Amino acid sequence: MSELHPNLIEWKTGGEMKSVLSGSLEIFCKQIGNPNADADKTILLLHGFPESSYSYHRVIEGLNTFFDRIILFDFLGFGLSDKPLNHTYSLKEQAQIALEVWKSYGVKGGHLIAHDMGDSVATELVALANARIGDWFPNGFQSVTFTNGGMVIELAELRILQKLMLNPILGPFLSKLSKYKVFKQQVYSANGSLQLNESEIKIMWSAFRSGNGKIIGHRLIQYINDRHRYQNSRWLPALKETTIPIHLCWGELDSVAPIAIAEKLSNDICRDACFTRMSETGHFCQMDNPEKWIESVLRYYREI
Repeated sequence: MSELHPNLIEWKTGGEMKSVLSGSLEIFCKQIGNPNADADKTILLLHGFPESSYSYHRVIEGLNTFFDRIILFDFLGFGLSDKPLNHTYSLKEQAQIALEVWKSYGVKGGHLIAHDMGDSVATELVALANARIGDWFPNGFQSVTFTNGGMVIELAELRILQKLMLNPILGPFLSKLSKYKVFKQQVYSANGSLQLNESEIKIMWSAFRSGNGKIIGHRLIQYINDRHRYQNSRWLPALKETTIPIHLCWGELDSVAPIAIAEKLSNDICRDACFTRMSETGHFCQMDNPEKWIESVLRYYREI
């Protein structure tokens, strides 16, 4: 398999690299549509692990039917963004990177959609928004949609390889030895549905492995420890306190972030949230069942 899949080379066209963290690192970003769109017509997207912004490629056209402006980027260490070798990757830093990217585009506010690891970045952004982000973001988050992520970590069903990768001794070793066959099996296992097209997994693998990705997997997966660290002390309280409209949009077949997580959030944390169950949809929902995903998220936006 080539170092960078042709689809990613095409995806890179129309994107750009933006400097973050005082200019020390670069993030791959894409802005689609009208750069002057109002906040209520702007959608901001956060991807998951082990994905990249490309994971949303099957729903861009559908989002364009409602939103005038779409902004995506690859988190640090993922996709086409820089992948520093000895970096301590953290979700709080990824949230700061998101803010830097949006500020560089002149974003005044918008709707936010997050997936998987991106859900926890979004909860950190909610915590920051509760305390006010800054004068450059006057319109704030119009809403936040969470899709299929381990936001209640004790209810997540981590794969065996995820647990092994967290081990400080085994993790670096396994990162270097990782093979596509194992990666594919882990993705299918987490997804909970076999309808995910293997071509999507090959592209995900290419994006994840490109650059230094082949040797930093054990560093990137430390986001799970961030969930243990901040879930009960910061992130879930922020969701409970926020006045931002919340949408829980969950694929019912998910094996790694089961529907029980969304049910827990809906019943105990975000009691005013809209809760949408996506039938016949797995963990990688926007790739697994893009038609159901678009139908579900756009129904929410038309009703709020």
